[in-house]
Amino acid sequence: MHAVIVNVTINDSDAAERDLKEQLLPRVSQIPGFVAGYWTVKDDSGLTMLVFESEAAANGMRELVSSTVPDAMTFQGAEVREVVAHA
Repeated sequence: MHAVIVNVTINDSDAAERDLKEQLLPRVSQIPGFVAGYWTVKDDSGLTMLVFESEAAANGMRELVSSTVPDAMTFQGAEVREVVAHA
C-alpha cells in the first residue's frame, strides 16, 4: 500500500469542513484503488493521509490533489510514501 500525504492551510474552517464532507469525501472514496482516508486539523493547518492499494494509484492521486483542494483551503504540498505497517 502507498499513501498520499497532503498539507493544506485552512483559510475558513467552517467552509473547509463543509467542502470536505460534501465534496472531497464522496469524490475521493470513488477513486480506483482507494483504501482509506484520514483528515486531520491543528489550528489552521490540515494534514491528510489517503491510502491506496498501489503506488500507481497513489501517484495518480498526488497528480490530481492540487486541483481538488477547495477554495476554503490553500494547497501546500503532497507526497507519496510507502505504508510499511498498520494496525
